[in-house]
Amino acid sequence: MPHPQIQAQIHAFFDAATHTVSYVVADQASRRCAIIDPVLDYDPKSGRSSELSADLIVAWVHEQGLTVDWLLETHCHADHLSAAPYLKQRLGGRLGIGARITEVQQVFRQLFNDPGIPVDGSPFDRLFEDGDRFAIGELEVEVLHTPGHTPACISYKVGDDVFIGDTLFMPDYGSARCDFPGGDAATLYRSVQRLLSLPGHTRLHLCHDYPPASRPACWVSTVAEQRAHNVHLHQGVSEAAFIAMRQARDRSLAMPLLLLPSVQVNVRAGQLPAAEANGIHYLKIPLNAL
Repeated sequence: MPHPQIQAQIHAFFDAATHTVSYVVADQASRRCAIIDPVLDYDPKSGRSSELSADLIVAWVHEQGLTVDWLLETHCHADHLSAAPYLKQRLGGRLGIGARITEVQQVFRQLFNDPGIPVDGSPFDRLFEDGDRFAIGELEVEVLHTPGHTPACISYKVGDDVFIGDTLFMPDYGSARCDFPGGDAATLYRSVQRLLSLPGHTRLHLCHDYPPASRPACWVSTVAEQRAHNVHLHQGVSEAAFIAMRQARDRSLAMPLLLLPSVQVNVRAGQLPAAEANGIHYLKIPLNAL
């Protein structure tokens, strides 16, 4: 049986190009691990991808003598392509995401007019519901459904560590946007209140950081720090005030550079669309649709 009190070994990889943090979470006793939110490098100017960032994870996993049980996504990312299929091929493991990914697949199947996008949760190996529990070696993982940024967002709680995807950022940056399809500011507010109801010492591991020039990139804060200092959601901010702020802020934001390439790959669990007759994979760009 997994033991909820065992502390995980956690190693983070920060991708400066997309401001994304990927994690390896390991059980030190069994040397088994999970990889969370891995990045596939992609150059939108040339349309070329590479596995340089993913290979850093591969090398570290090998150096530590780890066996990969899980490849975990917190949501369908709109700012980077997932390296999960590449890592699964190199390292093994089962690929998991929140069960409501089916709603996200349906939205983008329509947007891209692409019958090749599945709408049943495939090709993920496991669709997690709120409250599900599973194991990484002797570590017990609890799934928390934390929607708002997207309807399928989930967080992974491992003892006193929670991997929260795009819900909160560092206290000086605030919260995730809610204007993607299925996003909702009121829903994000309630998800954050759930996270902030955890004990104050709980460590929150973020999926992104956008640091000002005055500090280096950071990706861990505590519940207590977020309650006291988050510029959008510190203790005392009402739901109505947050919704008004978040909606106004979202109207001012540009779309992420890699939104259109990312989502049509990530709804396929990181797999590219099928190659055409000439052997080349193509991504579609819907004109004047967003």
